[in-house]
Amino acid sequence: MGKPTGFLEYPRQGCPAQPPEERVKHWNEFHPALSEGERRTQGARCMECGVPFCQSGVQLAGMFTGCPLHSLVPEWNDLMYTGNLDHALSRLTKTNSFPEFTGRVCPALCEAACTCGLNGDPVTVKENELAIIEAGFASGAIEPQPPKVHTGKRVAVVGSGPAGLAAAQQLNRRGHTVTVFEREDRVGGLLMYGIPNMKLEKRFVQRRVDLMAAEGVEFRVSCDVGRDVPAQALLDEFDAVILCCGAKKPRDLPVAEGVDGVHFAVDFLASTTRALLDGGLAKGSYIDAAGKDVVIVGGGDTGNDCVGTAIRHGCRSVVQLEMLPKPPDVRGEDNPWPQWPRVCKTDYGQEEAAALFGADPRRYQTTVKECRVDESGALCSIVTVRLEPKEQDGRRILTEVSGSEQELPCQLLLIAAGFLGPEDYAADAFGVDRDSRSNVATAVGRYSTAVDKVFAAGDMRRGQSLVVWGISEGRAAAREVDEYLMGYS
Repeated sequence: MGKPTGFLEYPRQGCPAQPPEERVKHWNEFHPALSEGERRTQGARCMECGVPFCQSGVQLAGMFTGCPLHSLVPEWNDLMYTGNLDHALSRLTKTNSFPEFTGRVCPALCEAACTCGLNGDPVTVKENELAIIEAGFASGAIEPQPPKVHTGKRVAVVGSGPAGLAAAQQLNRRGHTVTVFEREDRVGGLLMYGIPNMKLEKRFVQRRVDLMAAEGVEFRVSCDVGRDVPAQALLDEFDAVILCCGAKKPRDLPVAEGVDGVHFAVDFLASTTRALLDGGLAKGSYIDAAGKDVVIVGGGDTGNDCVGTAIRHGCRSVVQLEMLPKPPDVRGEDNPWPQWPRVCKTDYGQEEAAALFGADPRRYQTTVKECRVDESGALCSIVTVRLEPKEQDGRRILTEVSGSEQELPCQLLLIAAGFLGPEDYAADAFGVDRDSRSNVATAVGRYSTAVDKVFAAGDMRRGQSLVVWGISEGRAAAREVDEYLMGYS
């Protein structure tokens, strides 16, 4: 422990954020990095705990806390403080394939479990991680690592999100020949088209893809396995197949079906990213919120991303509906550390809406009851209704509050109500079993399916989840595939 009293001497200092009024004028990331000296000071705050909950990755009270990748957080925090960034980089990348992604978009399960957070502010673990990996790229320490020996085995990875990329990287470095199939026109899955540019600039995704290609991974884009590419063709050509197609079946809103002006959030976000990459938001090339009253159904991260994106389009107003009650502002007695804190968090999009429109866009315990259209059939307003939680047969259900209806102007309704599981066609093409939630079924703690040679990982196996879990699943699946191919790993 380089600075035994660091956590007592130094306050938490995060990367500053550009003011909302400034950052909404562009599509780039808006958290300038601290200086090297300031970041080393933040590393000094790590207590080098005897029991590092930050790297535990365990489930407490139904939610995970601590890093699912079991990152060696105290080690590389101390190495950062002492200025040994090369060694810090080696310890960081020992467990995490893509710290440049988790350091930007992870909700920091590690910080929720940080011992400093018990009676104060947790260590800036997520930002320290990002600083280490970016320093590695800047110094040239991160170079392609092609395998020195090839096994002669061939593996197909279907899907290039976090799980697919992690599995491909591990198996390629092991010496297997890996081909990644991606149905979109660019590699990255949700990293490319599911997360807005202001949270994760796409040049960083492409940087990693280029690095993996230099290591020997083959990427085939615009290849939709199960439709354009038969499943049997992969089974015939490859020694193993890993399905990492995500959980992209969105939850619908029945009252909005077939209404002009209603879109799924993922389509809205992807259309903006694609238009930006193709030439800078050419008119008519994306779902445009400019000049419109926007309502978003869903209070999670995706809903918040829609708020920030709609504002950058130049929307007239934005409202975000959440069916559940507002979480408490501070931990309740039934939610002690190191459990994940079930508290209200205000994210960047909501901050921007409050700054531009004068109020938090979120309305809790509210949903859409009716969509109204104009004479041309286009959406012009919605009717919302308040919801009240009630106990029924031992379950908590939400019921409408009579007389609470309210009409809101709305020309663009975005559904960000989560996902129901993977799309059917890829799983059906390989004939794999499904569990009760429609995810690809595997044995507990395993990644092999009931179909020989076919494995599954990521959201397709566990359901909608986090980037860090995708990386964890991809790495674990790669190990199991390696054992299947070689008899050991």
